Amino acid sequence: MITRYSRDKMARIWGAENKFQKWLDVEVAACKAHVELGNIPKEDFDIINEKAQFDIDRINEIEAEVNHDVIAFLTSVAEFVGPSSRFVHLGLTSTDVVDTALCLLLQDAGRILLEDIDELMPALEKLAKEHKHTLCMGRTHGVHAEPLTFGLKVAIWYEEMKRNRERLVRSLKGVNVGLISGAVGNYAHMPPELETLVCKELGLTPSPISTQILQRDRHAELMSTFAIIAGTLDKMATEIRALQKTEFNEATEPFSSKQKGSSAMPHKRNPITCERISGLSRVVRSYAVTAFENQNLWHERDISHSSAERVILPDATIALDYMFGLMTKVISGLVVNKDEMKANIDRSYHVFFSQQLLLALVETGMTREDAYRLIQKNAIEAFTSKTLFREKVDADSDITSKLSKEKLDELFSFDKYTRHVDTIFNRVF
Repeated sequence: MITRYSRDKMARIWGAENKFQKWLDVEVAACKAHVELGNIPKEDFDIINEKAQFDIDRINEIEAEVNHDVIAFLTSVAEFVGPSSRFVHLGLTSTDVVDTALCLLLQDAGRILLEDIDELMPALEKLAKEHKHTLCMGRTHGVHAEPLTFGLKVAIWYEEMKRNRERLVRSLKGVNVGLISGAVGNYAHMPPELETLVCKELGLTPSPISTQILQRDRHAELMSTFAIIAGTLDKMATEIRALQKTEFNEATEPFSSKQKGSSAMPHKRNPITCERISGLSRVVRSYAVTAFENQNLWHERDISHSSAERVILPDATIALDYMFGLMTKVISGLVVNKDEMKANIDRSYHVFFSQQLLLALVETGMTREDAYRLIQKNAIEAFTSKTLFREKVDADSDITSKLSKEKLDELFSFDKYTRHVDTIFNRVF
């Protein structure tokens, strides 16, 4: 991911220094396991454990010659360790190291993303509870439907993010595995006990069965979780962008005093942060397709997945981390325009009371078809003549003959739109 959309903590996880360190962690853990199994003299392991390190410039220099990154890495390590390096990588194949280390990297990245979620969710909860009873217009198909509260809108996001956290924990568990099983996964050159010892040392679970690689359904599940999370952030950003339209002006993302919205038009305050989130979410979702393609490899492995994963796994986690940072700032500083929400409710001339009126007329014995036709006629007339719906209803004897003024007062009350908010909030929070 380009520096512009990276935060240091996550970017460092995917840097060369940390990647090679994870490789070294696996190699040293394997050497330690060999000692326990009696395959390596302890004095040689002590030398390996003390001296094993690497030089990135040297690795790059060697790889330019041999065109194999793991061999280049091992050669660099051997130059530091000396003769005892003959026991490093004993019985292993490259992917034993690379795939196991990749799972360690994904766990580190996943922990940061879980921290990101845990930072965003309190901001969402605070905003939802602050506007628990703030009425705004609900829209379906982009058209006024019935009022709800802005708090309920935000509570939807909170609940979805709660599910995203559960998905992430579950899918990270799927890649919390390691393998030390050899060239085709048959343990021909080391016993399964070695794998068990290595994984225990690294805090991983041994894969019950593998080829030369861990099967990529695990990584596809994780990437699909990343895509779903990105979709939630996009959903939130899109709603805020829509509410910030000049015609709505119901909610606006933060805009600093020195910020500028347009190079040509000084008056502009554009929702560029939310637009950036929407744009990056498309990138993350597109990576899920690549992860699905990576499941299908030739025989016990090929490396067509490898080049793709060097892009999609770092990019997806770095982008998500960056998007979380943006969204937390947006939610924490969101400007909610209650007056505009009320004004937009009034712009529909209260025709949204139609459903309550329909149900009441049906209760009087009128057929649903007749009641629907009668109410629709008045609603359309109210909207086209820019007259309050209640005035049209009060002037229609076909309705007033069925429903008293007191009953109409009850039907045209906003209370029904908020009476179950507490129940919903108790479910969510």
